[in-house]
Amino acid sequence: MTVNCIKVNPMRIGIDLGGTKIEIIAIDESGKELARKRVVTPQGDYPGILNTIVRLINDIEAITKQSGSIGIGTPGALSPATGLMRNSNSVCLNGKPVKKDLEQLLKRPLRMANDANCFALSEATDGAAKDAAVVFGVIVGTGTGAGVVVNQKVLTGPNAIAGEWGHNPLPWPQDIERPGPDCYCGKQGCIETFLSGPGFERDYQLETGKLLRASDIVGLADEGDAQAEQCLRRYEDRMARSLSHIINVLDPDVIVLGGGMSNVQRLYKNVPSIWGNYVFSDVVLTRMVPPMFGDSSGVRGAAWLWEK
Repeated sequence: MTVNCIKVNPMRIGIDLGGTKIEIIAIDESGKELARKRVVTPQGDYPGILNTIVRLINDIEAITKQSGSIGIGTPGALSPATGLMRNSNSVCLNGKPVKKDLEQLLKRPLRMANDANCFALSEATDGAAKDAAVVFGVIVGTGTGAGVVVNQKVLTGPNAIAGEWGHNPLPWPQDIERPGPDCYCGKQGCIETFLSGPGFERDYQLETGKLLRASDIVGLADEGDAQAEQCLRRYEDRMARSLSHIINVLDPDVIVLGGGMSNVQRLYKNVPSIWGNYVFSDVVLTRMVPPMFGDSSGVRGAAWLWEK
């Protein structure tokens, strides 16, 4: 009788637990993709989400005939005080011991980090910032978050908030920027309220009375529309001010942009040309680059939570 045994190899499994989809990937030691699968996230169903993750892991290991280490990227973070999930946009996860429950179901350890940390780790390991000592990975999309990676290891911090750049106030605010838009965190004028996609769209609407998608505003600027161009220039200056604080404190080798706003190609030239006005140095050697893996960075970074 032939028995189909699962071979134990140094395969890594990464899971991106999102609000609308759960994606799983398996990679080998070199980062080569072995298998990938994506399903819809069960809405408001905590047990359903856990069971879906377990099923995906079983499926991917059956496909590859290998057992792998497991890393999970989440939109929230585990509290270091309680081990419970917090700040997740999949609200049914908040207050739940997600890591503990999954480890009990799987009967093996796993590693978990927020999605921004996973993004940064992916790009620092074998992406756009490969071999850089200090990497700041920024997500500017629906929200604004970031992760810090030093020598290919994620910095978490004792409060599990390292990289929470979006909830600092916009630096050197101008009169028109005070007190700033309301933020869901309960404060006003957070960087997120200016640099997120919705923040960019809000700025254009305040100026023109028109509500357009961020990509449409950028398109208008490319066509020479003066109001769209001014809106984009304000955005670039705000990003330069915000990132200059990071450079002054962390002095990263590379800043990698992710999220929807990372598709605005002019940012990579214009923002570094501005941030020298704010950085406390006579030279700024930090590079700002687009991601190599784009939307796949999060799930790949989750797989890399287990070191090489």
